[in-house]
Amino acid sequence: MSAQQRNEAALTTKEAFQAVGLKWEGTFADAAAGGIRAVHRQLQERLEEIPHAIHKDTMLGLSYHAFPGGEGFIHYAAVEVEKLGKVPDGMVNVSVPTLTYAACQHSKEQAIEASYTNIYNWIKEQGYKEYSPDHLTHFEKYPMSQDPYDDHPEFVIMIPVET
Repeated sequence: MSAQQRNEAALTTKEAFQAVGLKWEGTFADAAAGGIRAVHRQLQERLEEIPHAIHKDTMLGLSYHAFPGGEGFIHYAAVEVEKLGKVPDGMVNVSVPTLTYAACQHSKEQAIEASYTNIYNWIKEQGYKEYSPDHLTHFEKYPMSQDPYDDHPEFVIMIPVET
């Protein structure tokens, strides 16, 4: 990939929401080995079990520090729900407060590491600070129809910030 990769970034605010989905916990190495992809596939297969799901065309990937400073993290593959109903077996509910995010689109032809580097650089250049309420580090919005095993995914990166 070219070092000149550009990702247009902007601030966006998302109101507080509830999501229901599957929890994955592991190391960055586990994630790189495909651990999260299996959870994304499982959510796609079980989507219809989630009551009151809205925006079913968008999978949310919410990532949290498992233990600050550690190598591990928690990732939720989830879908937003209009209201909380019965949470299906093996799934969890996640509450996310109203937050302001630095957001950018990662396209299929781009390098994922470069997209993340670009958004973090943009945050610094704009004078914003990363913000991790409840240890939420970032979330990604994927097309629900996308194959989790595609080596060139497209998604929106959203990093919580203080302005």
